Amino acid sequence: MRVLLSGYYGFGNLGDEALLEVIVAQIRARFPRVRIEVLSATPEATAAHLDVEAVPRWNMRRVRDAIERADVLVSGGGGLLQSATSIRSVLYYAGILREAVRARRKTMIFAQSIGPLDMLGRFVVQSFCRGVDRATVRDARSRALLHALLPGTPVEQTADPVFLYDLPVADADLAREGLGPEPYAIVSVRKIGPLKDGVKAIARAVDRLAEQHGVRAAFLPIGGAGDAEVSTTIIRACASAPMLLPECTLERAAAVIRGAHAVIGMRLHALIFAARFGVPFAAIPYDPKVASLCEDLAYPLDPLWTPGRPAPEAAQTDALVDRLMSQHDVLAAHLHERVAGVRAAAARNFEVLGELLGEP
Repeated sequence: MRVLLSGYYGFGNLGDEALLEVIVAQIRARFPRVRIEVLSATPEATAAHLDVEAVPRWNMRRVRDAIERADVLVSGGGGLLQSATSIRSVLYYAGILREAVRARRKTMIFAQSIGPLDMLGRFVVQSFCRGVDRATVRDARSRALLHALLPGTPVEQTADPVFLYDLPVADADLAREGLGPEPYAIVSVRKIGPLKDGVKAIARAVDRLAEQHGVRAAFLPIGGAGDAEVSTTIIRACASAPMLLPECTLERAAAVIRGAHAVIGMRLHALIFAARFGVPFAAIPYDPKVASLCEDLAYPLDPLWTPGRPAPEAAQTDALVDRLMSQHDVLAAHLHERVAGVRAAAARNFEVLGELLGEP
């Protein structure tokens, strides 16, 4: 049996590479006879890193050949079927699904967040994805939207596969990053239009951590150069001296987050890693998928700031950071309690895939 994986792979975004790494590892552990092929922006690097077959995602002749070879096409995980970045994203990923349906291959929308979708995006998903066999999604909002668009496809709410990510038991030595043994906080931001309205609030939160709680911040650019650029903008607005960490491997980034005292996060997978390892966080929900994560975790701490809304007053920011610190142990215990159930939901993605593969 052959599984073909379609996602935002090979672009160097650590969150998406974490998804791919976990998906490949779980398929190998559960279905050892299955061969894995990946559509990647950098197929040689993907093939070498994960010991899989890989083809260039933009070479449509080779993509069609890969679909013909596959028994099951897996679209995901991540936020692929959305038109917020551009209509091209949903056209590409829905188009791959349409090709697989036309080729009479089994198809699965896998652990995705669906939307936001404008009118054209909804039409594309509704028409291109008709006939998809199964779907799993990361949140209730996505389940409702996809069920409305594809009433003939069974849709289940599961959880992000990265909740299944495990690090080695041994503690990582973070000295080369300049971290530890003093407590530190990780900040993960990304470039979006409204971010300029929140720079002062994020900088104030970083300064509050340093000046009132003795917790130095380090910015982790999960998305590469773009994240580093906006991190630098915020660092320049700080009165304290936060660090900008260099780009690093997935395992290193996960270890850095696991060792943190707290996380301030926009990037979804920075927050998933924080939740996975029981690290209290203050979210910045720039996208519905981040808000949905907080809802699914029943996370009791309000967001630091919601892009698109007015930036909080200084006193509000201070109060929220103080709560993050004073309730640290309670928040950590809450995350540990919730994550056990979320990991079981994440495993359900692979049970559904096994049903398509005809595996027990």
